[in-house]
Amino acid sequence: CVSSQVGCALDCSFCSTGKQGFQRDLSIAEIIGQVWVANRSYFEENQDYDSRERAITNVVMMGMGEPLLNFDAVVPAMELMLDDYAYGLSKRRVTLSTSGIVPMIDKLSEVIDVSLAVSLHAPNDELRNELVPINKKYPLKELTAACRRYLSKFQEEGGRRKVTIEYVMLAGVNDQAIHAKQLIQLLKDVPSKINLIPFNPFPQAPYGCTPRSEILAFQRTLTEAGYICTIRTTRGDDIDAACGQLVGKVQDRTRRAERWQQKLKAGEIVRSVQ
Repeated sequence: CVSSQVGCALDCSFCSTGKQGFQRDLSIAEIIGQVWVANRSYFEENQDYDSRERAITNVVMMGMGEPLLNFDAVVPAMELMLDDYAYGLSKRRVTLSTSGIVPMIDKLSEVIDVSLAVSLHAPNDELRNELVPINKKYPLKELTAACRRYLSKFQEEGGRRKVTIEYVMLAGVNDQAIHAKQLIQLLKDVPSKINLIPFNPFPQAPYGCTPRSEILAFQRTLTEAGYICTIRTTRGDDIDAACGQLVGKVQDRTRRAERWQQKLKAGEIVRSVQ
């Protein structure tokens, strides 16, 4: 799991990373360096490992930050991950996760072929506006259309490519039967698989985690509708480094994050990257 920024400007309400504000983008070297360190650490801890085998087989751009807002560093870093003379990973095993920067999803499809994941977390605009504020700029109708365009660009014969839909389970907020039905309706024209994420709490978090039995019931509804639906295994929660818990002891950049949010709403950041 690789980060693209220090902090994040998008301020999703269920994620501690956004609460620290945005500090800066990571460089290409800092992004690919995370893969290098993980690879080296594995070999150091497993001396009897066959060096002809790959220590790292999958990379997900799902750490700190919104990858598509650091486009000019993230894309070259992913190209190194795919390069046979570097890490040689399959395009199906490198995944970029976005909260839904629609113009940059389209731009991504023009320059590199990797798997796409979307941090959705809500099946309707009203709720997603609350959980993922960037939805006010790029609502669900635009986001799902961008997903379809991305898939059509790379769709293999037989239509096997899918977008991974990430959906954090928040007790009493987005985990009811009606939400599952709305999600089914929302994704009916988007080839997708759904990954349910148990909420990982952090200090002052306004949410609780949906009970396991209710997550299973939500999964069953989606599965019966024909979707591949998995439940993410929580890792790193023992050191507060699980999904949604990544936060650093860094200089407070809340005002910088606010300026980024204003620029993002005005489309200035997307235009500067394009």
